[in-house]
Amino acid sequence: MINDSVLEKISYLTGNKEIIETIAGIPAREAFDPEITDYLSDVSKLLLSDKRSREFSDVVTFAFWIRAASLNKLKEMYEFKDDDIHSGRGLAFHIAPSNVPVNFAYSLVAGLLSGNANIVRVPGKDFPQVELIVDAFNRAFDDHEAIRPYILLVRYGHDKEINDMFSSMSDVRIIWGGDETIAELRQSPLPPRSSEITFADRYSLAVIDSDKYLALADKKRVAEDFYNDTYFTDQNACTSPRVVVWLGKEKEKARKEFWSLLHQLVKQKYGYQDIQGVNKLTSAYLTAVAVTGVKVIPHEDNLVVRVEVPEVSAKLMDYKDNSGFFFEYLCDDIMEIRDICNDKRCQTIGIIGSSECIIPLLKSGVKGVDRVVPVGKTMDFDLIWDGYDLMAQMTRCVKISKQL
Repeated sequence: MINDSVLEKISYLTGNKEIIETIAGIPAREAFDPEITDYLSDVSKLLLSDKRSREFSDVVTFAFWIRAASLNKLKEMYEFKDDDIHSGRGLAFHIAPSNVPVNFAYSLVAGLLSGNANIVRVPGKDFPQVELIVDAFNRAFDDHEAIRPYILLVRYGHDKEINDMFSSMSDVRIIWGGDETIAELRQSPLPPRSSEITFADRYSLAVIDSDKYLALADKKRVAEDFYNDTYFTDQNACTSPRVVVWLGKEKEKARKEFWSLLHQLVKQKYGYQDIQGVNKLTSAYLTAVAVTGVKVIPHEDNLVVRVEVPEVSAKLMDYKDNSGFFFEYLCDDIMEIRDICNDKRCQTIGIIGSSECIIPLLKSGVKGVDRVVPVGKTMDFDLIWDGYDLMAQMTRCVKISKQL
C-alpha cells in the first residue's frame, strides 16, 4: 500500500513520487535489452568526458565497466543457448551500503542488465562520487526517455514504513551493508513469490609471494594498487585486505620494501585524523593482550599499523580495525591459513604472484573465499559476487518447449 505521508519522507535523486505509484507495474525487459545497454553506454561517455571524474578512480572504473565494449563482453558471457525467454523478475529494491560510494551504481546496473525496474536507496552521506554518477544518469535520460521509469534513486533514513512499502512491491530485494542492515530489512516482509539476495559482513586478505614481488619492475605501482584496495575506502569495504600473508623465501626483504613504499604513498595521499591512529593502536594492543605471541611492528608514525601474528584464524577479526590496520603472517605452507578461509565471512583473496598457490587451499573444501584476484583489483565489480550469479538471481526463465 502506497501512503502519501510515507512518500513525503523520501528524497528523490532521480524520478519522483509519481514513479513510485507506477513502477511496480512497468513491464520487465529481456536481459541485456538494447535500449538499456545504449543508455548505460551514454552514461559511461558522460562520466568519462566529465573532468570531475578524473579525481575519483572508482568513478572512472565504473564508467569503463559500462562502456559499450564492456557490456558486449558481458552479454557474450551470459548469452543464453536456448530458445527460452530470460527477463527481469519485475521490480528490484536495492539497499546500498553506506561506506562504499559507487556500490549503489553497480547494483543498479545489475538490476538494469537483468531487465528489472529498480528502486535504489543510495548512501545518505554526500559522497562527490554519488553526485557525479547520479548527474550522469539524469542527463542520459534526455536521449533515453523510455528508461526513466526503470530507475528511481532515493534517500531516506532508517524508516521501517518506507522499507515496508518498497519491500511489499518488490519481486527481488538486494541488501548490501552487512548483518545489521540485513536484520533491519528482514523485519519488512516480501511477497511470497519474491526473492532476496543478501551481502553480509565479510573480510578479505592478501597473499604475497615475496620472491615474485621482489622480481617485479614497478613496485611503486604495486603500492598504489594496494593503497586503492585498502586506504581508498578507509579499509571499510568487504574486499579490503585486513590480513597480509607472506609466502616465499625472501619474506623479510620483501616486507621491508613493500611497507616502505606503501607508507610513502599514504603520507602523500591519505587524509589522516589523529583519532584513527589512536583507534588502530588500541586495536593492536588489545590483540597483543588477547593473542599469545603477537608482535606490534614499530613504525615512525601510525599511518600504517602492522600486527604480526603467530597464526591466522577467523578469531582475529574480533580485533580488526580500519584506516590502515593490518595483521601480518609469515607463511610456509598455504594450508596454514585454512582456518581463516574456512569461515563463510571470508570473501576475497588479493594475490601478488601466481594464483596457483591458492588452488590446493580452495580445493580443500573451505566454506569461505568467493574470489581470487590480483592486488589492485579487489574492488572491481563483477556480476558474480559473493558467490551469487546476479544475472541468474535477478532474472526468471520462461521455458519454451519445442513441438515434436
